[in-house]
Amino acid sequence: MKSAAVVNFAPEKGSVEIREIEKPVIGDEDVLLEVANVGVCGSDLHQWTADHSWAVNYPVVLGHEFGGHIVEIGNKVTRWKEGDRVVSETAAVIDPNSPMSRVGLYNLDPSRKGFGYGVNGAMTRFVSVPARCLHKVPDQIPFEHACLTEPCCVAYSAVVENTGIKPGDRVIVLGPGTIGILCAAVARICGAQVAIVGLEADKHRLEIAKQYGCEAIIGDATEWAYKRDGLGADCVIDAAGASITLKIAMQLVRPNGKITKVGWGPQPLGFSLDPLVQKNITLQGSFSHNWPMWERVIALMASGQLDVKPIIGGVWPITEWHTAFEKMHKGEVVKSVLKPV
Repeated sequence: MKSAAVVNFAPEKGSVEIREIEKPVIGDEDVLLEVANVGVCGSDLHQWTADHSWAVNYPVVLGHEFGGHIVEIGNKVTRWKEGDRVVSETAAVIDPNSPMSRVGLYNLDPSRKGFGYGVNGAMTRFVSVPARCLHKVPDQIPFEHACLTEPCCVAYSAVVENTGIKPGDRVIVLGPGTIGILCAAVARICGAQVAIVGLEADKHRLEIAKQYGCEAIIGDATEWAYKRDGLGADCVIDAAGASITLKIAMQLVRPNGKITKVGWGPQPLGFSLDPLVQKNITLQGSFSHNWPMWERVIALMASGQLDVKPIIGGVWPITEWHTAFEKMHKGEVVKSVLKPV
């Protein structure tokens, strides 16, 4: 049985197309998931435009933000059954004996391979998933929303686990993409005062960010950063894909404050990091997520505290992937969602 899939087949720009692929064969500890919906991530766009900075196993089916129903279980899988509604984590391949994996930080295992670049992802009808990656989806969360659990977990990891935002903190988020808006939303849940910063071209996305109770700023956020006591923001979350935003973050953060960098920017810095020293700033990287974060995020989504509906710009069939990619790439929508056919 073959299904349509969105395949990144080579490292050159634009090397993505629809191909027919065979239904996966699962292992003893895997399940076969029939995909209900899959989100388009900025990393999918970066592989399409060939400006990514990670190794890709070509050809590969794109897509790592997904959920669906279990239709087959491996011989050693015990706690799941056919028909279960689930979402999947992204760490498709890990070394369970890695020192990182053994302390629960398998997302930081150097041998980790994720869906959509290391192994085949979910922009197709069926995907093989290790049972350890699964989380149950409550009935009240539609799959169009549930498939975005993964970027919500990226935001939760950055804001809660790696930054430790506290009620009353003044937080600036640079970059109103999916991750930036979700970081702002999670920071608001934590009780922070939040401003999200973008460019003139980001007006539409900044309007969406306002729905999460954030102040939207086009261009210079200096006045907002220094408004409370003249020292700067408690934290700046850099969710933009340009290296220059780190320089901006150093200007906006207060002495002894924190910068958390979650956006990828492969360009050289080209500026001094001395302000980190002078202002005693903590610079924190944030990558991926692990099991307890997924459970917390699903609970937040189920309770209605974290609503992803405002960021979804539309749902397209897999065969219209190009339209969905283009609309995100041009900034017309924050998040595109695909549905297998």
